[in-house]
Amino acid sequence: MFNSLRVRLPLLFLAAIALAFLVASLIAVRLFQDYTRTQSLIELRREATGLARLYAESARQSSDERLRAPNFAADTLEATTGDSLYYLGLNIFPGQEAGLERVTEEDIGFDVRLSTRPMTFEFEPPGEDRLYLAASHPLVLDTGTPPFGQLIVAKPKNELRNAWVTLISRLTLAFLGAIVLVGGLAWYLSRRITAPVLALSAAADDVAEGRYDVELEAVPGGGEIGHLAERFRQMAVRLGESEERERNFLMSVSHELRTPLTAIRGHVAALREGVVTDPELAEASLEIVAEEAERLGRLVGDVLDLAKLDAHRFTVLTEEVDMGRVCERAYTTFSEEARRRGIDYTRQTNEEPVIATDGDRVLQIISNLLSNAFRWTPDGGRIELALASSNGTVTVDVADTGPGIAPDERERIFRPFWSLDGRGTGLGLPIAKELALALGGRIDLDTEPGRGSRFRLVLPARRL
Repeated sequence: MFNSLRVRLPLLFLAAIALAFLVASLIAVRLFQDYTRTQSLIELRREATGLARLYAESARQSSDERLRAPNFAADTLEATTGDSLYYLGLNIFPGQEAGLERVTEEDIGFDVRLSTRPMTFEFEPPGEDRLYLAASHPLVLDTGTPPFGQLIVAKPKNELRNAWVTLISRLTLAFLGAIVLVGGLAWYLSRRITAPVLALSAAADDVAEGRYDVELEAVPGGGEIGHLAERFRQMAVRLGESEERERNFLMSVSHELRTPLTAIRGHVAALREGVVTDPELAEASLEIVAEEAERLGRLVGDVLDLAKLDAHRFTVLTEEVDMGRVCERAYTTFSEEARRRGIDYTRQTNEEPVIATDGDRVLQIISNLLSNAFRWTPDGGRIELALASSNGTVTVDVADTGPGIAPDERERIFRPFWSLDGRGTGLGLPIAKELALALGGRIDLDTEPGRGSRFRLVLPARRL
């Protein structure tokens, strides 16, 4: 269960939220502690200053020669401020009580009795088992006289802790609410993210088992997952097409190999068994054997050429090539077939440029283009071979009046082993295209269903 991306993503989100909350809470509590302590000390110091002045003023206003205790009670002040009042110092009211609880230096832990400035500290008052946060202020009768004691205002330190606990409890409630909200959002987002990923995983399983007709729904919003899904869909289509091309190749190559082998086997058997005794017939049989052997050689050569091109181990030469002669040789190769089938076969050469390239490979490209044109052009049709040059490039056009090529097939015809009619090896055009690229050129296609096709070989005058 925990290996599932659908579960791990929400848990990851929640862990990140919990970590962020923990860090934020620690920082918030620490800041709140500092703030409440500082504010409490400021408040205690202010109260100590005011009450010390009040006590000193009451002492100065005594009408007797000897000092009397103030006529207001300490418990009233404690009820008003909410803090505890203490006194440290001399007994300046003989026989009287000022209403303040007395403490000693031992209770506080250090001597503050004669301090002339306010102080803040922590101490444990007599009879208490908890720490108090306190502020002291010196008591003086007249300005410039030494203090006779210290007025201390204190509050339990655990009151600050109670405030921290309240803050932490509220932060915890907020955290639980955030966890519920973020958990729901994370679960929803994880489902949105993992649903296409799981679909891709299932589709990958189908492809691994050889089923390439997978269907993937479009990912809402696109993004990286949508791009991945689209690329996977294209990959599955390509794999299906590749498998189909492989089947077509095996069938077509088997057919292409079987036909000449059958002819060769038949004629050789006839010659060996003495069935053919006429010298002319024997010569004709040998010519057929030679032609079929050459046909087999061309087929094997095409396969080897394609393998070399795919492995980038194809070597091309650079030599001075008369393009007029190359086109004439390619044109002459198909003249007899054109005459036999009644095809209007023409050649147009406005000029005969000489370029630096591999002449044999250029001849192979043009021959492949012409072979494709003769294959698809019906008897009585028209095929045109044209040579031209301009702006440092040479173009060779092969135009036919065949059925044309549909838009969705224009790319496929240049893929190895792809045949529109299931006949032939489907290697002619792919080899021509790869050879053109190896020579620094390209093959352009202008076609329209029902109006024929025009293949244009474009070569640089000087191969880079």
